[in-house]
Amino acid sequence: MNTTKHLLPDNGTDEYASEAQRWAAVQARDVRADGHFVYGVRTTGIYCRPSSSARLPKRENVEFFDTEQAAVAAGYRASQRASGDRTAMARQHAAAIAKACRMIERAETPPSLDELAGEAGMSPFHFHRIFKAETGLTPKGYASAFRANKLRQELGQKGAKVTAAIYDAGFNSNSRFYAEADHMLGMQAREYRAGAPNMQIRFAVAQCSLGAILVAQSQVGICAILMDDDPEQLVEDLQDQFPKAELIGGDADFELLVAQVVGFIEAPSLGLNLPLDVQGTAFQERVWQALREIPPGATVSYAQVAARIGQPKAVRAVAQACGANPLAVAIPCHRVVRRNGELSGYRWGVDRKRELLLREAAPVTQP
Repeated sequence: MNTTKHLLPDNGTDEYASEAQRWAAVQARDVRADGHFVYGVRTTGIYCRPSSSARLPKRENVEFFDTEQAAVAAGYRASQRASGDRTAMARQHAAAIAKACRMIERAETPPSLDELAGEAGMSPFHFHRIFKAETGLTPKGYASAFRANKLRQELGQKGAKVTAAIYDAGFNSNSRFYAEADHMLGMQAREYRAGAPNMQIRFAVAQCSLGAILVAQSQVGICAILMDDDPEQLVEDLQDQFPKAELIGGDADFELLVAQVVGFIEAPSLGLNLPLDVQGTAFQERVWQALREIPPGATVSYAQVAARIGQPKAVRAVAQACGANPLAVAIPCHRVVRRNGELSGYRWGVDRKRELLLREAAPVTQP
């Protein structure tokens, strides 16, 4: 039997540690066991997942592997039923995760991982992994994004009461809310409701080979990276984005941060690792997280991004989320192209998009 270390579910126990437990899972076609191990059939040379719809083999012809890669290394090939099984399983996963999302959204207090996994009929470990794969966020991250967006909506209503908004957004106590408010809103709730009149945003404008660039930073992190040909237009755009905030020209230290962004634009191989103040809807944040996972030099289609976040039909919504991206290059929406590989629209101009992709595709030269 393969001896690769097996990952434990979040509850600290492994339901499928022994061969007896694994064989029982195969006999039951237990979907919860998928992701924990696969089994190979010596007489056919194929391997299957525990929930496979393939004909049940004799026990003496079965051996277990912790991963599909281990089964392949041992000389097994995937079952021809695997494609159909995976399609059916993908539908099951999508339905289970959609149900979990609705459960999170309706709950007064975010459900625990164990509660969500139990409702889905999965182990906490397996559920956590599937949820992340389907939505692009962890269950905790999804709950936080949903509550943050709901809170913004509540506070944005005319005559909104902070206390009422706190409870309507799913916080069961004021203290719990205020512990997270700055992270979610980038400011205190009363300031957000009033249009951020006391919010200070430092910014600076610089020139790079793609034109003018503006970088702005709130107390939480970088909140805007904008590009244009006209520096004055960039400042006006920032004012439109934060109409009541106090905009402060960056000092020498801040200009070093701007230089870091400019350096990344000129030479993408340098990388960009800055704290970001990302504020969007739960869907937008899922899209933007998926974009940050695209490596430099690579491109994906809008349909591929939609599939990565578990919503393959939301191609148009993905394009809209890319267009709403306030952080050029830090959230690399320029790496998303049409299905046929052609360049599509870009908030800061298609010519800039083309140039960014060319630079990222260029080989790195050693000094």
